[in-house]
Amino acid sequence: MLETSHHSITQYTLPSTGGIVPLLQIAPSKTDEQRALLVSPELADVLSTIVWRVRDRSGAIPLVASFDDRERLWNPPLPLLFQWGSAGRRWPVSSASIRKALNEALLATGLIDENGKPLRFQPHDFRRIFATDAIANGMSPYITQIICGHKDINTTMGYNAIYHDAIEVHRAFIACRRALRPTEEYRTPTAEEWEQFLRHFEKQKLLIGICGRSFGTSCIHEHACIRCSMLRPDPDQRGRLVEIRDNLLARITEAEREGWLVL
Repeated sequence: MLETSHHSITQYTLPSTGGIVPLLQIAPSKTDEQRALLVSPELADVLSTIVWRVRDRSGAIPLVASFDDRERLWNPPLPLLFQWGSAGRRWPVSSASIRKALNEALLATGLIDENGKPLRFQPHDFRRIFATDAIANGMSPYITQIICGHKDINTTMGYNAIYHDAIEVHRAFIACRRALRPTEEYRTPTAEEWEQFLRHFEKQKLLIGICGRSFGTSCIHEHACIRCSMLRPDPDQRGRLVEIRDNLLARITEAEREGWLVL
């Protein structure tokens, strides 16, 4: 979890296009191993803002000690990402504070569950939501397993508390395919397959930005990128977007002047 481990933002340079994909480096993770996760530019921007806010005058993140509720002991001082200052000291943001803030935000939305009560989430629920939603949208369970850091695929597939039906449908789909396809197709991905997954992000590079569609999905509107909600415009291409807009306005003006019919 972010509040009990050291995180940093690094980057992965795509070899073919030179594009940069942000990575969240986690050490240690829940398995006591260093991991690097692909994150969206929006999340990287949020995390960078948090880092900027908590840094001291030297530019470093202050070291603070946190209490481990499970081990019932104090951890050594670490550059924790979620911390705050009070009375001249730095304190870690506790798990209880995060849960309280999360449920206050949910209460403000007015959303309710099937019993008519306000929704209540735990921070770990978002991990389950990510895993099940990724699988439901076509990501391989084995790729999801690596991203989540699970040593056992059954742990990943056991994340069915949120989207039980989606997981069961996917299990039925996998069972059907396993009956038809060679068994070697359903195993831990090789280095080449993982590289193919990373190269998916190379294909997302567009002239005016990045396509944010999920891995394994195709374009749903025949590459009409400018009007697509999945487009993440590149700020450096602002001039190009202005040029496209001005050109369209000029063509509309010409059509109205010439009396052309728009079908």
